[in-house]
Amino acid sequence: MQAGKEFDVSHLKHLIIAGVLCAAPLGNAVAQSVESPWIVHVGAHVVDPKSNTGDLAGLSSSTTRSLRPSVSVEYLLTPSWSVELLAALPFQHDVRLDGQRAVGVKQLPPVVGVNYRFLAGQTVSPFLGVGVNYTHFFDTKGHNALDGTNVSLGDTWGIAWHGGVDIALNARWTFTVDARWIDIDSKVKVDGARVGTAHLDPWVYGVSVGYRF
Repeated sequence: MQAGKEFDVSHLKHLIIAGVLCAAPLGNAVAQSVESPWIVHVGAHVVDPKSNTGDLAGLSSSTTRSLRPSVSVEYLLTPSWSVELLAALPFQHDVRLDGQRAVGVKQLPPVVGVNYRFLAGQTVSPFLGVGVNYTHFFDTKGHNALDGTNVSLGDTWGIAWHGGVDIALNARWTFTVDARWIDIDSKVKVDGARVGTAHLDPWVYGVSVGYRF
């Protein structure tokens, strides 16, 4: 990752976190007028990295997609504004070099952010949001040419854009289709030597059912 990009993302990350923290006390007061401000969503999401994730050790890399169960907890500050935390079971990917499997890795990409619903209270309500992602890579193993080597992918911070549609099934239950674009650029090392940066930048898309209480 270039130094300028790290500077911009880092400062944006802190601005978003500060905004969420500043909004939280307001939410305590406003939520008194929001009936049932908590929503728990349970569903499944796919992490789908872009097709070309950069060159590693001079070889073209790509990363497979992964589907896992997901859960998010959302708190309504107002009928339109909310704060949300997204989590999931660990996603598992294969990193391929020139088409050949080279690395297996697991990752956890929790996201915290804010959402705005354009038609709050309506049966169909589109929304947009923005947040901060922290991706933790672990259980990394080399395969084929990298079998027996010590491969590592560095953890990352990045911005996460969010959008989707809520469909109210009744006063408590909601069906949601959503997608996120997450900035993930991980430094890759083999036996302690850096061999490049994996520019994953995935789309994360899926469906969920939410219960409001």
